[in-house]
Amino acid sequence: MNKLFQWLSKVPSDTPSAVILIRLMAGGVFFWEGILKFVYTNQGVGRFTKLGIPFPDITGPGIGCLEIVGGLLLIFGLCTRYISVLFIGEMIVAILSTKISLFLGTYPLPLPPAPPTVGIWAVLHETRSDYAQIMCSAFLLIVGAGPNSLDWIFFGDQKSPASRRS
Repeated sequence: MNKLFQWLSKVPSDTPSAVILIRLMAGGVFFWEGILKFVYTNQGVGRFTKLGIPFPDITGPGIGCLEIVGGLLLIFGLCTRYISVLFIGEMIVAILSTKISLFLGTYPLPLPPAPPTVGIWAVLHETRSDYAQIMCSAFLLIVGAGPNSLDWIFFGDQKSPASRRS
């Protein structure tokens, strides 16, 4: 277990500076989706209630807070690998809790406005942003935050070639 925490805390010296673009994309989406959970009831507590997620009064705001704080952490590149693990888990739960019922035609929320509205093609179409967020989070988990990050400033090897590249 100790090796896992060491790996998650490691800041690879060979991560390119361009990884900041993935951090901005994924972190930005999580950040504004978290805010939406507080601004619009149908995106937070109301959505969680309709989906049958336990304790929606707690889980809705909790996930909203995770997305706001975690999104900012990704944007600034702090604890990047740790938050990436949390976001991968969150997106898997989001897909399982929404897309199975869409596939089966028992989706409790409004169906997509245009065909396909049920079945595998509806699922593949509606899961596109969830899939993108999982892939971006997996990428950040593997490569780390990069040299233009707080992880690099606080925990990086300042003598490595990556520090001279940025």
